[in-house]
Amino acid sequence: MKYETVIGLEVHAQLKTQSKIFCSCSTEFGKAPNQNTCPICLGMPGVLPVLNRRVVEYAMKACLATHCEIQPMNQFARKNYFYPDLPKGYQVSQFDLPIGLAGHLTIQTPDGPKRIGLTRIHMEEDAGKSIHGENLGEAGQSYVDYNRTGVPLIEIVSEPELRSAEDAREYLVALKSVLQYAEVSDCNMEEGSFRCDANVSLRPVGQKEFGTRVELKNINSFKFVQKAIEHEVERQTKVLNQGDPVVQETRLYDANRNLTFSMRSKEEAHDYRYFPEPDLVPIVCSAEWVESIRQTLPEMPEAKRLRFVEQYGIPEYDAGVLTTSRQLADYFEECVALFNQPKPVSNWIMGDLMRLMNLDDRDIRDCPVTPAQLAGMLKLIDAGTLSGKMAKTVFETMYKTGKEPAVIIKEQGLTQISDEGELGRIVDDIIAASPEQVEQFKAGRDKVLSYFIGQAMKASKGQANPGLLNQLFKDKLSRS
Repeated sequence: MKYETVIGLEVHAQLKTQSKIFCSCSTEFGKAPNQNTCPICLGMPGVLPVLNRRVVEYAMKACLATHCEIQPMNQFARKNYFYPDLPKGYQVSQFDLPIGLAGHLTIQTPDGPKRIGLTRIHMEEDAGKSIHGENLGEAGQSYVDYNRTGVPLIEIVSEPELRSAEDAREYLVALKSVLQYAEVSDCNMEEGSFRCDANVSLRPVGQKEFGTRVELKNINSFKFVQKAIEHEVERQTKVLNQGDPVVQETRLYDANRNLTFSMRSKEEAHDYRYFPEPDLVPIVCSAEWVESIRQTLPEMPEAKRLRFVEQYGIPEYDAGVLTTSRQLADYFEECVALFNQPKPVSNWIMGDLMRLMNLDDRDIRDCPVTPAQLAGMLKLIDAGTLSGKMAKTVFETMYKTGKEPAVIIKEQGLTQISDEGELGRIVDDIIAASPEQVEQFKAGRDKVLSYFIGQAMKASKGQANPGLLNQLFKDKLSRS
């Protein structure tokens, strides 16, 4: 039997506030265990939370960036469960009255753009982190670091409209880009500020009812999200083909072995015994407040991608890559402002520049080649001073040293020879020394022209203008 994959994603994104959601403790990552704590985030008796206004503003910004409807009134609730890393015995979250509803994101697929609905966005506080002794060489002991407790999060819940692991990965890439453009989260997966849970189920093709879903918990990279979903689809397919039911549960993904394994049975909403948070009043998001937040939004990735195609005439694929991050898009536009040939600029950024940055695991914000330097090199190519081959050498040196292209050309003697008289003498010498090849050319064997070009490039130490060489050889051989 053929099955259709149904995927819904729940993403937790840490908001870029300097202090926690209900107290003034720092959200700085990497501090000594339990340093960023106080009686409020540790849940001491008698303390009261005070809501961080910036958290609400960032959450509204995220809602607007993802086309969610901001609710005029939303409310915090207590989500009750008992883990060692949850000091109060409950998590302050939102349940039936979240801040945002009914949004959407557009992802790019092989079949074209696809809109994925967002069920809701809600605010909540993060839990702490359990550290088990086997990771510290102390088997049998466990520790808790409460630095993350009370760090502000938004949870973004998608509709179950993703149909493949590849779509799920594209959705995460698009969502990360939107949140970074809006400057509400740095989305650093290594530091835990962008975490994903995937709900995966299968149903027979054509069936409307959903199958039993399995939750894959806290996967820490886009690549592993895709691999975990692919493995889970294979596992559920095997279970169903054997005639067995899929069990609703939470599973973890082991990246080293590329498999999922059971963690616990999956809870339902009633298991958490939600009720309104009695220590916090409901939040009223007035139309004036929402509009003031809307005015702070920059041009978002989808709008920028469409504008790049229309304004610069570059392919949709190029525009999609260049608008993945706001900084990369800005880098491209700065280059084009200095050298108004968008496609060559795009080619160099997407090719040589991104290749070198990927090798160094660098971000465009740390790029050693400035837009002015790249544009300056492209002007030299356009003027015939540099050949494409020599430009690659210049670019790599520029990337490694930060030197200006003109300085590198002078130091390495890389100026392209475009003087017709000088190249004409080289062409004459090669023709005179190659009577056999001349006869082959006259006999109609045009491919022998590459021999002449190669000899001329060798004689000029690779500095001859190949386009001019080609024309000179054709003219002189036709007359000989």
